[in-house]
Amino acid sequence: MAVGVFDLFSIGIGPSSSHTVGPMRAAAQFSQEIVKAQVIDDVASLRVDLFGSLAATGHGHGTLTATLLGLEGFEPELILPEQVEERLAVMAETGKITLAGRVELDYGVDDIVLRPLTVLPFHTNGMKLAVMDAAGEVLHEATYYSVGGGFIVKEGQIEAEREELEETKQEQPYPFRTAVELLKHCNEQNMSFADVMLANELIVRPEEQIRSGLLAIRDVMQGAVETSIRRTGDLPGGLNVRRRAPGWHRRLEEEDPDRSPEYWQEWVNLVALAVNEENATGGRIVTAPTNGAAGIIPAVLHYAVEYTKTCRGKSQAEKDDATVRFLLAAGAVGVLYKEQASISGAEVGCQGEVGSASSMAAAGLAEVMGGTPEQIENAAEIAMEHNLGLTCDPIGGLVQVPCIERNAIAAAKAINAAKMALWGDGEHRVSLDEVIITMRETGRDMSDKYKETAMGGLAVNVVEC
Repeated sequence: MAVGVFDLFSIGIGPSSSHTVGPMRAAAQFSQEIVKAQVIDDVASLRVDLFGSLAATGHGHGTLTATLLGLEGFEPELILPEQVEERLAVMAETGKITLAGRVELDYGVDDIVLRPLTVLPFHTNGMKLAVMDAAGEVLHEATYYSVGGGFIVKEGQIEAEREELEETKQEQPYPFRTAVELLKHCNEQNMSFADVMLANELIVRPEEQIRSGLLAIRDVMQGAVETSIRRTGDLPGGLNVRRRAPGWHRRLEEEDPDRSPEYWQEWVNLVALAVNEENATGGRIVTAPTNGAAGIIPAVLHYAVEYTKTCRGKSQAEKDDATVRFLLAAGAVGVLYKEQASISGAEVGCQGEVGSASSMAAAGLAEVMGGTPEQIENAAEIAMEHNLGLTCDPIGGLVQVPCIERNAIAAAKAINAAKMALWGDGEHRVSLDEVIITMRETGRDMSDKYKETAMGGLAVNVVEC
């Protein structure tokens, strides 16, 4: 299917979309294939190999445990954090998993084979899974790639999926791959980015379902903040990173009980930090468009509905309308990054994660604030232009330092980008398409040690403990 808004904004668990959500989704699909092939009852053993970035930073990103949960049949959209804790505790105690929820196998984290220096041809986030019978004969095997944002592709189906993508795009009333094409639709039909995205979504589901689905996404984003500010202690993982969201929230409640506009920056920072601390905890968050960048869009959306003239003091229904338009416009820009470049930190560095999210958020805010299509495109361009070259080098392979603060900084960039664009007339020297292509080429030229491998930058220059 063509990439839609619910692909770019999906509910899952932390800490990483490419290294947690994607592997869990792939493993769950593999377990379903075994059942469908009617070989599940003959399975006696299992083998899982992780390659490239999945192997290099898998421990810190929860890749190994997410894969085991997926093999048991759990889906990232449906599993709850308490279920994660419960099943992982049972696995640790027994040394067993229940494949597809039916066959118990002696298998655990230590049995997964890690190949960090071997990169499969299609993508650095590769994983191979196989099940064998009692004689050691392979019953079923498959290779998957986690390509960013929780998206997965299966080897042998890559070309077929590309063809299906093109076919479904042609079913859309306003298909687009580039910003030029998106702007053309807007100008010819007198539509905004959100209007175009909505029209294309309507071929899949009715408008009320789109609206309710996007508001549910908003609610999960808000829920992540509410959960995060109630937590105590340091973040998990061994870096001893203290949670800041609870203390910041208490201070803001004391200093700004009436939500004065002068405190907008502090509230935006709080939302970004809270969401990403919840993500680092392995909590329930919205991939937007990745987990590592999950705090940016909620933070800028908070600014849009609480601090802009369009929404401040308005009814909840009006704020809901603005939320839907924000997410649709942001989703339209997200499509451009998926079509022309990448949102995978392991492929193009953090510019593909935080940069894409900042660009999407800037577009959403410009849409809510009444920008023209040209101004919205300009906002998205400004935000990405000033995230070019951003590396992915998290300390300890954990989505904590510098990831959490980086979300707050990128949210502020998105807000500034939207404001700068709205003070212009939409005319600008560098186009959004040009900056997306530049991001893709910069990622291609970037050393692998700066692309989620924990082999460069802060990951090696900062002592973990």
